[in-house]
Amino acid sequence: MKKFAITLLVLAFLGCNFQVTAQDTATEKKADSGYIFTEVIKLPASPVKNQYRSGTCWSYSAISFLESELLRNGKDTFDLSEMYCVRQCYADKAPLYVRFQGKHNFGGGGAAHDVTYVLKNYGIIPDQAYTGLVIGEDKPVHGEMDAVLQAYVDAVVKNPNKKLTPVWEKGYDGILDAYLGPVPEKFKYNGVEYSPKSFADMLGLNPDDYVEITSYTHHPFYSKFILEVPDNWLMDEVYNVPLEDLMKILDNSIQNGYTVVWGSDVSEKGFSWKNGVAIVPDKDAPELAGLEQSKWEKMTDKEKEELLYKFKQPVPEKKITQEMRQQEFDNYQTTDDHGMHIIGMAKDQDGNVYYIVKNSWGVGDHKYKGFFYASKPFVELKTMDIMVNKNAIPLDIRKKLGL
Repeated sequence: MKKFAITLLVLAFLGCNFQVTAQDTATEKKADSGYIFTEVIKLPASPVKNQYRSGTCWSYSAISFLESELLRNGKDTFDLSEMYCVRQCYADKAPLYVRFQGKHNFGGGGAAHDVTYVLKNYGIIPDQAYTGLVIGEDKPVHGEMDAVLQAYVDAVVKNPNKKLTPVWEKGYDGILDAYLGPVPEKFKYNGVEYSPKSFADMLGLNPDDYVEITSYTHHPFYSKFILEVPDNWLMDEVYNVPLEDLMKILDNSIQNGYTVVWGSDVSEKGFSWKNGVAIVPDKDAPELAGLEQSKWEKMTDKEKEELLYKFKQPVPEKKITQEMRQQEFDNYQTTDDHGMHIIGMAKDQDGNVYYIVKNSWGVGDHKYKGFFYASKPFVELKTMDIMVNKNAIPLDIRKKLGL
């Protein structure tokens, strides 16, 4: 999920590290929005962070999810390192890219399962032990690093000598060390010395507890398949269920205290970060009627915001079907834009259901301090996949999936 890194360049003014409260949001919503939300369930979550100029939403969303899992398990509030996962995944992408002779996906993007992959194979560390901020910036700025790493592995693949040197991986690791810093073998946390593996053991998180779920008809339901999106460089499998079951899993998770990692497409006319709402209007507002998606995507954020959300109150939304989901996926209208963290459910003044989404674009002067509300139809239509604790899946569906 990397293409939204471009949008983040525009959103560079956003701040970070602020935890919103239900009371704060209720006051603001009534004051300046046609949408009045009542939060039905809001699960514990760590403060909002800012991925800034990096395509690392996958790490921020899944790390936030693990931090909520720790809170659910009665642990302290932990601030885990997103950049540790970025560093380890970048290290493992290069050999694959070279072995596939440059025909494999490479870059800063990724998926939620990348974080559990790191947790299982390399452990995890606190942010204080590895911030990845060594180039003089106070937030991630990865444009140059991404370009340099891409150029390096391309040069290795296109080596005119037709033979790899025995030191190319050492040189590659040197670039990662220069931009993100060397990974510590040992570090201290609250006075105790840990390695990444021993720190993970202390946290007690089991990476095998977490599974990804999707809903598409080009593969059989209640089976697993490799989700065909570019950032799935690990070629990881997801479980496939009907749309109805996908939403049952999501709702059951939230209702039983489990948060959810949400992979979605947010380059939509119904998504407004400024206004903190994502919907699928049944009929476009007059300002949006007839606007082609290609023209929409070429508009600046300011131009989009001038058109979006002239609604004075909630509007009717489309009824989403399995066929609509499939058509939008097949036609590239639903793409793997962005990874986020669903932490609760809410209703508007008309009783419509929304999901409370924790984003990774900081807080700045954002209306809901880094959170937004995605309607049920938006989630039904635009969900690429979700990651959940398998223990949160309803038992009848777990049985069908063999979990």
